[in-house]
Amino acid sequence: MESRRTTMKLALGAVAAGSLAPQALAASGRRSASTPEAPCRALGSPTWRAGIEGQRIADLGDGRYLNPILPGDYPDPSVLKDGDDYYMTHSSFDSAPGLLIWHSRDLVNWRPLGPALSKPLGTVFAVDIAKHDGRYFIYIPFMKAPWSPELPSFANTFVIHAPSMNGPWSDPIDLKVGGLIDPGHVVGEDGHRYLFFNDGKRVRLTADGLATAGPVETAYEAWRYPDDWITEAWSPEGPKLFRKDGYFYLVNAVGGTSGPATGHMIVAARSRSINGPWENCPHNPIQRTLSRNEMWWSRGHATCVEGPGGQWYMVYHGYENGYQTLGRQTLLEPIEWTADGWFRARGGDLSAPLRKPGPAKAGQPHGMPHSDNFESDRFGTLWNLYNSAPAERARVAIANGALALTAKGASPSDRVVVTQQVGDRAYEVTVEIELEGKATGGLLLFFDDRLYLGMGIDGARMTSYRGGKASYWPEPAPPARRMFLRISNRDQIATFHYSVDGKTWTRHGVRTEVSGYNANTMDNLLSLRPALFAAGEGRVLFRDFRYRALD
Repeated sequence: MESRRTTMKLALGAVAAGSLAPQALAASGRRSASTPEAPCRALGSPTWRAGIEGQRIADLGDGRYLNPILPGDYPDPSVLKDGDDYYMTHSSFDSAPGLLIWHSRDLVNWRPLGPALSKPLGTVFAVDIAKHDGRYFIYIPFMKAPWSPELPSFANTFVIHAPSMNGPWSDPIDLKVGGLIDPGHVVGEDGHRYLFFNDGKRVRLTADGLATAGPVETAYEAWRYPDDWITEAWSPEGPKLFRKDGYFYLVNAVGGTSGPATGHMIVAARSRSINGPWENCPHNPIQRTLSRNEMWWSRGHATCVEGPGGQWYMVYHGYENGYQTLGRQTLLEPIEWTADGWFRARGGDLSAPLRKPGPAKAGQPHGMPHSDNFESDRFGTLWNLYNSAPAERARVAIANGALALTAKGASPSDRVVVTQQVGDRAYEVTVEIELEGKATGGLLLFFDDRLYLGMGIDGARMTSYRGGKASYWPEPAPPARRMFLRISNRDQIATFHYSVDGKTWTRHGVRTEVSGYNANTMDNLLSLRPALFAAGEGRVLFRDFRYRALD
């Protein structure tokens, strides 16, 4: 262990936190997964520790952390400080159940509590958590879905509430605010509650926070960057508000959430009154990726929060250079308050370790196992249905060591699909499948219903999927109604294996380069992730799903 620590020190050098130049970073970032919680190293690249199943974790175990704090597709973070506890949730888009709640005591190590949203009404994104008068609220924009024709085509804002972040959460209540996104809750100096939205809009809420108490109005105009900057779009969005030392601070995102690496950015404004006037920060943007050579792209959508010991931080998302397939990951950056009452980012390009928030709190292990023996129901925490109406939950059964999916449709594009998020640069997933009736089932790497790859069997033959459709490749797998399937994703190369006994494995004849399976290709803010599917008629049983992070 000591030799590993010494090696890690040599790799990182005597560089101060946040000062490692991006050109010193290699693309691989490999690390040993042989010993859980052991420090690990890759020459000339960022160094994470290996946690559960070898998954990378931010806490280096020496008083420092290395971003991301939540690896994988956890975008649009909303964070609530509640005493010594921190709670966070993210956009869950088409996943059901949705809005997984995470808990932390130090802003670095996070554990899942469970989903807050059991009854999705459509696509869920960019929510805000709030606590008021001892009760907890989540304000949620829903996009229209095929099963919710009553919603506008763009978005309607709803709210759920609970006595605890552990729930139970209410059913969604329609605030009847349409056409706006990214609500941000705040209580004004007048004691009234407000929601701010994209494009500088605002609405006052009733005292209980469950209805509006006035019309939507324009409240502010976000800071504009020079026209010759390379961004995706203007897109003022993601307002997060807090009050400190007599000012209301409004932290906003502009520049578009995907697109060019230099697009998304964090800007700020402040006012003595919730009614304005709003003064833009003189050193906007607070944070922005300056070059595609940096490790983290499209950084934005920040929540400012006071950490343990009084140090302040921004929690926001970004794409990992070379690994956009992982989606927008959650990042933590320290900020400092200046004498003129503004704040500045102090994390550099986030490619080097930073000091953990202090003083140290009682530690908790980070993350969760991604393997599943299906002896307990982890739906909404590990697994989610993709793009399915609430009634589709009845097609999922977990009992006796098996996940049973009642099939529908003809292919992974119109079938029952369950997915889970992953955050490692290289990993392997394995599962046993068994067919009942005239069903087809399989294992995929799934971006959305237009883009996926993997293997499926129907008892007579194997169908290979690439590019979101059945491939012409006739893989000569034996006919079987029970088979073991494996997919590894290493260096953005997906390799398939299959076995009839779980012992002797055959490599599929085709490998696939998957770096293009990302949001900029598909104009859909998701990630490439392991998935199980069932199509046709009958059921597909899945047993002993295994996840392993690779070196």
